[in-house]
Amino acid sequence: MAEEYEVPSPHEHHLEHAAEDHGDSLAQRIALMTAIIATIAALVSYQSGSAQNEAMFLKNESILKQAEASDQWAFFQARSVKAQLAADFAVVATGADDKARFLAVQEREDTERSEIQTEAKKLQAESRELGEKSEARLRPHERLSMGLTFLQIAIALAAITVLTRRTWLLWGSVASAVIGLGASATAFFL
Repeated sequence: MAEEYEVPSPHEHHLEHAAEDHGDSLAQRIALMTAIIATIAALVSYQSGSAQNEAMFLKNESILKQAEASDQWAFFQARSVKAQLAADFAVVATGADDKARFLAVQEREDTERSEIQTEAKKLQAESRELGEKSEARLRPHERLSMGLTFLQIAIALAAITVLTRRTWLLWGSVASAVIGLGASATAFFL
C-alpha cells in the first residue's frame, strides 16, 4: 500500500505559522495584562477590606462611648432626683439639724451631678468624633470597591478576548482597567 503524504506549500506553511504566532502573542500579552490587573486587584481588595474593618471598629467604639454617655446621663438624672428630694425634705424639715443635713446632701449631689454631666458630655463628644472618623474611613472603601469591580470586569473581558479572539474586547478590558485604577487611586484623595 502506498502511503499518501500531504506536503504543504511554503505559502500555506507561512500562513499557519503566522496565525499560530499571532494567536500565541495575543494570548501571552493578555495573560500578562491579566496577571498585572489581578495583582493590582488583590492589593485594592486588601486596602478595601482594611478600610472597612477599621471603619467598623471605629463605629463600634463610637457606639460603646455613646452607651457609656447614656449611662452617665441616667446617673445624672438619678442624682438630680436625689438632690431634689433632699431640697424638698429640707423645706419640710422641722429641726435645724435635719434641715442642715438635707441641705448638705443637696449640695453634695449638685456637685457630683455637675461632674457627671461633664463626663457625659465628654463621652458624647468622643462618640461623635469616633463616628465621624468611621464615616471618613469608610469613604475610601466605597471607591476601592468600585475600582475593584471594574478591575474584575477587565479580567473577565480579557478572558473573553482570548477565547473569542475579538480584539475589540481587549479595548473594553483596558478601558475597564483604567477606570478601576482611577477609581482606586481617587479613594485616597477625595
